[in-house]
Amino acid sequence: MIQVSNISLAFGGRVLYKDVNLKFTKGNCYGIIGANGAGKSTFLKILTGEIEPNTGEVFITPGERMSVLAQNQNAYDSETVLDTVLLGHKRLMEVQKEKDALYAKPDFTDEDGIRAGELETEFAELGGWEAESEAKTLLQNLGIGEDLFYKQMADVDPKEKVKVLLAQALFGNPDILVLDEPTNNLDFKTVRWLEDFLLDFENCVIIVSHNRHFLNKVCTHICDVDYGKINMYIGNYDFWYESSQLILRQMKDQNKKAEQRAKELKEFIARFSANASKSKQATSRKRELEKLTIEDIKPSSRKYPYINFEYTQEIGKEVLKVEGLSKAGMFKKLNFNIEKGQKVAFFAKNSQILTTLFNIILGKEKQESGNVFVGKTIKVTNLPQNNNEFFEGNTNSIVDWLRQYSKDQNETYIRSWLGRMLFTGEENLKPANVLSGGERVRCMLAKMMLEQGNLLIFDEPTNHLDLESITALNKGMQNFRGNILFATHDQEIIETVANRIIDIIDEDHYNDFTGTYEEYLEYLEKNNKNTKK
Repeated sequence: MIQVSNISLAFGGRVLYKDVNLKFTKGNCYGIIGANGAGKSTFLKILTGEIEPNTGEVFITPGERMSVLAQNQNAYDSETVLDTVLLGHKRLMEVQKEKDALYAKPDFTDEDGIRAGELETEFAELGGWEAESEAKTLLQNLGIGEDLFYKQMADVDPKEKVKVLLAQALFGNPDILVLDEPTNNLDFKTVRWLEDFLLDFENCVIIVSHNRHFLNKVCTHICDVDYGKINMYIGNYDFWYESSQLILRQMKDQNKKAEQRAKELKEFIARFSANASKSKQATSRKRELEKLTIEDIKPSSRKYPYINFEYTQEIGKEVLKVEGLSKAGMFKKLNFNIEKGQKVAFFAKNSQILTTLFNIILGKEKQESGNVFVGKTIKVTNLPQNNNEFFEGNTNSIVDWLRQYSKDQNETYIRSWLGRMLFTGEENLKPANVLSGGERVRCMLAKMMLEQGNLLIFDEPTNHLDLESITALNKGMQNFRGNILFATHDQEIIETVANRIIDIIDEDHYNDFTGTYEEYLEYLEKNNKNTKK
């Protein structure tokens, strides 16, 4: 168990949190959410002792071991991959080192023998005899081959380093596991393995993540960092979001009686709980949810952008046709025909492949061979992964920046669209070139809505966005009646939006699958080598 009592922290005149009191217990997984800059990672650093709070204290049950996902990829460059994992259990390694030093002494005394016996007992209790085997299994499960086990970390690819450090954090069955963005740079297969690992993990887990699918899968509780407070709620991210929205709707309906509201909440909880998996965490979460009352659920003060894509030009029979498209080192003889209503998720091992493909479709890059045919009724609008060309060197206010993409030039009209994206008051006068990454993306989304395209192309649209904006974008993509081509690492968007998958395996092979992402994964399991050439 880890408990925080009366924790407060301020930087300069800004209060991150005040009088925070929370308890994190065994058998639960806690997801820490909040707007960008709210202090999520800072709160983890308080829990781990890296940062001292201004007031309050952190209490950990004596004898319990905390393990933390290391953020410095170069911290273990002098160690081998296997030793890096083993170093996740510092006490075990200390015992091993002292034990080896004793046995190496040329003048081994009776006192040394007694001490060696004590160390051997502790070593066994800590799981020392199984440690190396466990570490190797963890590495293999995370996709690290045996050929890397004894390689220096300095010589390991950064993408592989991430997995090694994750294995280090998971190693040795820690009592408290603290993970800051553990799914970053992991492929979907590895993320699924991690989900399963945490679902079977019986101790306490505390996670900061922007991955809503991951939070939904593993979390029993959500801790919302919001305007100086950290409030804890039972349930995963979707339950927190949907229940908060339900309470807000109920508050607006003054005519609805308390009994009706309680019944509505009970029915909502029942529907939500019915989808729970049989994992220990999910079962525990379901029991806790069933105890909730209307008074237990508080509306969030969180503000969400309003994202709603519409078009005026009806879509004809021909949308987009790609024939024999080739680009050296990326893809050869790529063929696909996009039909009306299709929302296609594109996969590739290298994101640059998909950026290049989208640029060719948009006419921004030239293919080496093949053709792209865009239907006469089709108007394309896109959100590129790199939006620098739209903002760098542009000193106009964002009102004037957005005005260039609008048929209606009225300032009130332009401001209304910026308001949808949470720009208010003097924020609208910000020069375009000083916007943050998240602000730029929100401006680009406003641009897309104004352009009213019927074919939308998104290249990693969730980059730089907070959870609120990602959730709003997800709903906007779901509700859009036109066609969408997109590439994203956000699994929730893939699962809820895509009805077709185009997976570029390598330069010569690709899969073109009509169906949902879950159906595609089932297809891969049955037909692992069945790819188009």
